[in-house]
Amino acid sequence: MDFALPQTNADMLPFGAACVTILMGLVALFAPRITLRLLRLEIRQTHPEALAESRATIAGFWLGVGIVTVAFYNQPFVQMALGAGWLFTGFGRLVSILSDRGATLFNWVFLLVALALAGAALAPVFGFIPN
Repeated sequence: MDFALPQTNADMLPFGAACVTILMGLVALFAPRITLRLLRLEIRQTHPEALAESRATIAGFWLGVGIVTVAFYNQPFVQMALGAGWLFTGFGRLVSILSDRGATLFNWVFLLVALALAGAALAPVFGFIPN
C-alpha cells in the first residue's frame, strides 16, 4: 500500500478533517483532564474511570477514525464514516441545545466545529468539491 499526500482540494478537505480529529484524539488520550475540562465535564476523586472514558471512548474513536481516514483519505466510504461521525456529533449537540436548555456559546461553537468537520469530510463524497 502506497501512502501519498493529498494533491487536490477534494482530497485535502477530508485529510484535514482527519488530521484535526487525530489531534483532538491525541489531546484526549494524553491530556484527559484538559479534554474533560474543555468539554465541561467534572472528574470526581471517587470515580477515576472518568479519565479512562476520555482515553478510551473519546480518544479511541477520534484516533481510530482519524488515522484510517488519513491513510485512506481518497476512499468515499472512509470519508463518509468520518463525516457521519461528526454530523451525528453535531446532531447530538443540536438536540441538547433544543431539549436541555443548552443554548450556550460553548454548545453553539462546538456545533459549528462538528458541522465544519462533517462538511469537510462529506463535501467531496457528494460532489460539492470537484477533483
